[in-house]
Amino acid sequence: MSNLEENQVDFPNPETTELLSLELIGKPLRLTTDNEAVQRLYWGEQLVSCAELADVQTNEVVHRFQLQVRAPEQPDKTLSISLNLQAQDNNLSYQLWVGERQQESGQCPLPSDGHLVKAKKHTSLIGLAALAFKLLKSAKVVKAALAGASVAGYAWLFSLEFALVLIACLVAHEYGHVRAMKYFGIKTKGIYLIPFVGGLAVSDDKINTRWQDVVISIMGPCFGLFMSLGCWLLFAITGLELFAGAAVLGSLLNLFNLLPILPLDGGHILKSISFSMRSWVGLSVCLAGIGLGLWLSYTFGLALLVFFLIVGSLEIVFEWRQRQFSHLVPLDTYGQLFSAVWYFLVSAGHILVIYSFADSQNPILSLPMKILGS
Repeated sequence: MSNLEENQVDFPNPETTELLSLELIGKPLRLTTDNEAVQRLYWGEQLVSCAELADVQTNEVVHRFQLQVRAPEQPDKTLSISLNLQAQDNNLSYQLWVGERQQESGQCPLPSDGHLVKAKKHTSLIGLAALAFKLLKSAKVVKAALAGASVAGYAWLFSLEFALVLIACLVAHEYGHVRAMKYFGIKTKGIYLIPFVGGLAVSDDKINTRWQDVVISIMGPCFGLFMSLGCWLLFAITGLELFAGAAVLGSLLNLFNLLPILPLDGGHILKSISFSMRSWVGLSVCLAGIGLGLWLSYTFGLALLVFFLIVGSLEIVFEWRQRQFSHLVPLDTYGQLFSAVWYFLVSAGHILVIYSFADSQNPILSLPMKILGS
């Protein structure tokens, strides 16, 4: 039950249309709209959220409220409820979040009042590439083809044995992202290995909070650290430099991914922390990350990083333009501090793995430490 004050619902008039009806904690959750473009969300007989869309055109609406639930022999528990709506072609996509978990998602008819409209898509080279990838990723054979190409490419650079171990490290990293998505109830399309680039964990749904962005982003390097430590342990037991190389290279790749540059994992963590403080703080910090990326790409001749910086810059522009309408729940002060400490601990773990081989006679094993030292 809820201790919120009950608001009695008037009998619906003929000009009121019910858009959506779901079940939430034993009561119906109903979304209605009327001829004045006012959306109302009811939980049972209680009005819990209202959005006035008159003279407004938008592609996304968020209804957010809290319920204080009483359970037998348990203290009162406050639940944060969020119903996110996005306009598409002829449908309205919705996601129902209870706390940090997605409980339900689907589609319903799009209202014909014209206030909810599909977001405009700007044609660009990156957009066309993303569309092509979206079409390709529907076929399972593409996963196998990309994985085979990755193994062949790394085997050509190193050896087949090392390529297989490196692929295992990449899969462990991406599985960390997928595991975090599934924990939050976010649907995933799986892992895609991209030759000479790394991997990609693809999701079907949007996130709902900055905390989810932090956890999903950092779990990749976390699982990567577990894999590097496992390879380090296997090297200590067997003495095979194959495992030592996998541990060092895996940590170097994960450490690169933790750079505070969008769209890398570290950039997402930094963005979630900084934009939870103030929008202008988030913009300033993310622009500083872009500056760091430009310096690194110039110093080390990292052409691929320039491509990442272009994508990251577009993401920063979009985040800044949508700052007033962002549906993401920001981190509180505790969340910001915890996220920062977690980030530095994972980074320190990878640095320690690399540092443990700093004095190795094998130039490949000592190379990552020399890179960090420079």
